[in-house]
Amino acid sequence: MRTISVLLSAYCLLLSNAAFAQNNTLSTHAERTQFVETGRYAEVAQLCQQFQKNYPKQVRCFSFGTSPQGRSLWALAANSNGHFTAALAKANRLPVTLFQGGIHAGEIDGKDAGFLVLRELLAKPGKDNPLNKQIMLFVPIFNVDGHERFGAYNRPNQRGPKEMGWRTTAQNFNLNRDYMKADTPEMQAMLALVNAWDPLFYVDLHVTDGAKFQHDISVQIDPLHAGDAMLRAIGMQYQQTMMADLEKTGSLPLPYYPSFIENDNPASGFADNVSTPRFSTGYFLLRNRFGVLVETHSWKPYNVRVKATAKVINNTLQQVAQHGQHWLADAKIADVRAAQLVGADVALDYQTGKSSRIIDFQGYSYTRTPSDVSGGLMTHYDESKPQVWKLPLFDDISASLMVNAPLAGYVVAAEFADFIEAKLAIHGIASQRLSTAHTAVAVETFKADTSTFNAQSFESHQALKVTGNWQSGSVDIAKNSLFIPIAQSKSRLIMALLEPRAPDSFLSWGFFNNRFERKEYMENYVAEEVAREMLKDPAIKAKFDAKLIADKTFAASPEQRLEFFARQHSSWDMNYQAYPILRTDIDFSGN
Repeated sequence: MRTISVLLSAYCLLLSNAAFAQNNTLSTHAERTQFVETGRYAEVAQLCQQFQKNYPKQVRCFSFGTSPQGRSLWALAANSNGHFTAALAKANRLPVTLFQGGIHAGEIDGKDAGFLVLRELLAKPGKDNPLNKQIMLFVPIFNVDGHERFGAYNRPNQRGPKEMGWRTTAQNFNLNRDYMKADTPEMQAMLALVNAWDPLFYVDLHVTDGAKFQHDISVQIDPLHAGDAMLRAIGMQYQQTMMADLEKTGSLPLPYYPSFIENDNPASGFADNVSTPRFSTGYFLLRNRFGVLVETHSWKPYNVRVKATAKVINNTLQQVAQHGQHWLADAKIADVRAAQLVGADVALDYQTGKSSRIIDFQGYSYTRTPSDVSGGLMTHYDESKPQVWKLPLFDDISASLMVNAPLAGYVVAAEFADFIEAKLAIHGIASQRLSTAHTAVAVETFKADTSTFNAQSFESHQALKVTGNWQSGSVDIAKNSLFIPIAQSKSRLIMALLEPRAPDSFLSWGFFNNRFERKEYMENYVAEEVAREMLKDPAIKAKFDAKLIADKTFAASPEQRLEFFARQHSSWDMNYQAYPILRTDIDFSGN
């Protein structure tokens, strides 16, 4: 018996040592430096492969794209039962929970937190392990090129790590402005990953900028204030559970983004909102999925921030393990409902109202005094004196742009069809080319009343804002035009991309700017002659005289007066300010 006992003890010690050695190969540089530093890109590639090597039946490491500087975009898929492909996820009806780190590569808490959580879950198998009931899809660094622009002062208002990556990509794009326009190869690769895996939750891991206060983390989710009604209820359930769990474990969480309404002025308070879909949270609600924005507080030490991020990752995995099957079924039902939004009013933009409520916010004592450096008021915080701030929170959110969905869909003019077809495919939106031309088709057209270009470039685009309304009429539609049916699960996304007044539409991002640039002109001496000839028409003369009386600006402007006649002349460019996408009640599917 003693021999058996000795052998058993030796075997247990061997297993313990093996487990320690296995886990030691999966520790991060951050852990080994007590979170003073974070590892480089090479560590991510090595750890990704090492996780698969150590847990070949639970983890798959793969590259889902390549950056402009030639680096692989790494992802890990983990499931206790070896269901770690997109096909197996769908076949087994498993919810997929995607955690994305380093979209802003200086905000790198998510990378180290994700590796830590995954290692701990894999080391503790059992019936309660959340990896039994879902696939954890983990992207440690999204902005891999920015990550390797390593420096000690890339985030001057952030406490740790010692060095970190850069906010933007090698091409100087901010990836968290690219979800709709999808300019970058990184975002195109990410959306391909999303289309393949269809994650129920997309958790975007960040670090705030901003003031000094006691709160260590904020967690926002949508659908909550917008999107499908059933999914909004789930979003509320998720957020309330998350807040309660974080509070129990010693965090001071917030359910809104803690950015002052007035920069550097705590007394101005905060405003909750619905992000436009250039951001991850605003984008995924349009796909009937959950987007979660996690923001640790930049003034907390790195180890505190990584720990807080890890708690959010763990809690999300636990909630999805408990409810994910039901939530996934509800999301699929929401897809069906979205495909039936034809003719319905759809909210495409939101605003926060003027009403507020007073909240207790855990801050520090501060003063606001004139600065002899800047010449303006400057806020100074005393971290030795915690203080409860009584601040207004503006959280009365309502739709600011409602648009009626077309009964059948949209038609893109043939000359723009190649470009728009490729863009829509990136988002997983179905479209179809027209094989024949159609004459005198009843459609709605949009011609801008006003069009205003931004004064400067933003994310390499000159943005455009238009006013105007859809007007009924009939047009000829050319062969090879592109039809996009609205009866799709991504109907909200289709409208957000194609409705001209939507805040992140293709038009708003400047994809059609040529249509809003004047290309042909009539010389003034010619216009003068044309105007005198046109004034012989009593109807035109009456309209001109009435405008002179009613509009003093017009009456005082020689240019506007001559353009009045130019716009009614046969030489006027009818395509000027005409949006090259139509709305139709006719279903061209199968044409």
